[in-house]
Amino acid sequence: MELANRKRELVIEFSPMLEKTSFHGKLWIGSLIAIIFVGIYAFIVQVKEGHAITGMRDNVVWGIYIINFIFFVGISYSGAFISGILHFYETPWKNSISRIIEIMTVLSLVIGPVFILLCIGRLDRLHYLFIYPRIQSPITWDIIAIMTDLIGCFIYLLLTFIPDFAILRDSKELKMPSWRKKMYRILAIGYKDTPTQRERLHKVKKIMSAMIIALAIVAYTVLAWIFSLTPQPGWNSTIFATYFIIAGLYSGVGVIIISMYVIRKIYKLENYIKKIHFIGAGIVLLVISLLYGYLTFSEYFAKWFSHKIHDVDLLNTLFGRYFWEFILANYIGIILPIIILFFEKFRTIKLITFAAVIAVLGMWLNRYLIVVPTLETPYLPIQDTRIEFVFYSATWVEYALSIAGIAAFFLFFTLLLKLVPIIPMSGIIDHERNVINNTQKTHK
Repeated sequence: MELANRKRELVIEFSPMLEKTSFHGKLWIGSLIAIIFVGIYAFIVQVKEGHAITGMRDNVVWGIYIINFIFFVGISYSGAFISGILHFYETPWKNSISRIIEIMTVLSLVIGPVFILLCIGRLDRLHYLFIYPRIQSPITWDIIAIMTDLIGCFIYLLLTFIPDFAILRDSKELKMPSWRKKMYRILAIGYKDTPTQRERLHKVKKIMSAMIIALAIVAYTVLAWIFSLTPQPGWNSTIFATYFIIAGLYSGVGVIIISMYVIRKIYKLENYIKKIHFIGAGIVLLVISLLYGYLTFSEYFAKWFSHKIHDVDLLNTLFGRYFWEFILANYIGIILPIIILFFEKFRTIKLITFAAVIAVLGMWLNRYLIVVPTLETPYLPIQDTRIEFVFYSATWVEYALSIAGIAAFFLFFTLLLKLVPIIPMSGIIDHERNVINNTQKTHK
């Protein structure tokens, strides 16, 4: 009876989030949709005009599209890894942040690969990748890994949603249209929260959490191999897979901290997302930043010390044309978060969030430095030496589509929060049930 009353209390507490959309919320959604429409227009222009409308040329065949792809897939990898760890080891404070991470993981894995499609000049031949795949190609393995990871993460997300769908289905306090009631009934797939069902669901989620950890590592490793298995200076490295995984965790934890801060402010969730969560995430970010900084130093130091002519040419490009970008990405983007997070007196919610913002921006810029300067420093110069063919400069079309992708991420995130509470009600109920059971055992 106590737990049944608690369910009703939680539904009443989170119902404003699900039932109503404020004026500012509607304005936010409308703005995101407008940005997406601008992106659709830019996409139509690119399809009609071809890649000549972008900054990509024979020399720099990849631009910010591939950078966005790597960035989003890195966020999804880190989200899957962290979410799997939280559920597998049943971390006590996972209830406050697990759903943020799970939604972030799936949406990043949906939006990220779209940027790959924008790089393809002949979308009408896209189906050939699936009809005539070459098993020797890292791109084929990348497609397999990402699709498998997406399916696994989507199933895992649905499994974590099922108990909350059942609570909302059975709720009489939540005012909702008939279509939403029907949707909850279908998605709950007959879940009644019986001891047997809880045990089975717990076992399945634990198995899935272990699987998505492995899938995430495989997916991001294959993505790193697309670069490192080429002889291109700056990419041909034995530590690239490890480097990508640590870098993905670095940006992913940063995005998680930023999401925690924004959601905590907007939905007034100070009782659920507490300072201890930010401190814990900040310490994790500190450890990862130290690892990431070490790997970054090792990578560039090895290139400088080897004195190979092509590596020297690449370093000259980085320290010349991209000097300030290099400083911002590999000094400010790494050292500043370390300084903020290392000292305990700086570990406030706002400063931890600020460190996360610096880390995320620095990571995106680092991805840019991995891709573009390397392509601008080929083994053999191309014949056409016009400045726009040798060097890369993104156009409004690329920026419009990039911002539209980010807007789509925020839009889908916002809409999902209209279907389920951002704090898992079932997790709170399970925690309180365990407390009651432990108390009863103690009295006995």
